[in-house]
Amino acid sequence: MRNTIDGGKAARCTAIGLLSLALCACGAGSASLRDSQGKLQPCDDGPHCVSSESTDAERQVAPLRHDDAPAAAMARLAKVIAAMPGAVVVSSSDSYIHATFTSSLMKFVDDAEFVATASQPGVIQVRSSSRIGYSDLGANRKRVEAIRAGFAAKAG
Repeated sequence: MRNTIDGGKAARCTAIGLLSLALCACGAGSASLRDSQGKLQPCDDGPHCVSSESTDAERQVAPLRHDDAPAAAMARLAKVIAAMPGAVVVSSSDSYIHATFTSSLMKFVDDAEFVATASQPGVIQVRSSSRIGYSDLGANRKRVEAIRAGFAAKAG
């Protein structure tokens, strides 16, 4: 006796398998982090990245500003980030923070970087970008603005 699956059931099984594979890959992608001189990478093509160092108006956000010592400002910023949904502070120092943000439903991973330099006192440069995809529907810009609001609210 031959084991067969009707066409409709086979199509459903195929669709479920492809959907499962797609969902497993949602968090894939690699981070494009600052270069060896500590400068943030420029945003690549697509509206899924914002940066305070961008000259493109669609990708540009203002840097964070503070009146604290750099180490104190970065420590305050790390606490703000760590309290956000889906956030993980991957690395943190007196002058640099790398954090990832994972979306709850699709498990997309975005990277955010924050850099404070002695050449720009009171300024923290920021870049936030999706690892994969073309558009993020404004998620990175909204996140940077939420971080800015939390950072300002915790100012001492």
